[in-house]
Amino acid sequence: MEFNFLAVALATVAGFAIGGIWFGPKTFFPVWWKLMGKSPEENPGTESMGLVFGLTALGAITQASVLGLILPLIEQAVGGLDWFGGMATAALLGVGFSAATSLSHKLFGGFGLKVWILEVGQDIVSLAAMGAIIASFI
Repeated sequence: MEFNFLAVALATVAGFAIGGIWFGPKTFFPVWWKLMGKSPEENPGTESMGLVFGLTALGAITQASVLGLILPLIEQAVGGLDWFGGMATAALLGVGFSAATSLSHKLFGGFGLKVWILEVGQDIVSLAAMGAIIASFI
């Protein structure tokens, strides 16, 4: 099994970009921010924005790297994995791990289902795109 650094790099950029678009000021950020109980005057992030974006990028690199390790194993096990199979597999991993584990965190934290849906929606879409990209290189 060979780790494809180019595929992981492209998937990382795609995941980071999708997150930026998803939570952009003209898309879901205003709705999400309001659902979080924040006023428009409040600034996001409790640390410096460099740290926030740096750790967000690190998260995207981690997700893409793990997919870069898992998808080739799945491809070997099933005897073939195209971009759609990679997308579907990564989306299912997002549902099974990201969505399932974060549900109780959001509910016990008092944020409700709408916040969870917005956040997990971005996770699943990002992972699906990353999976499609990485599987295209297998």
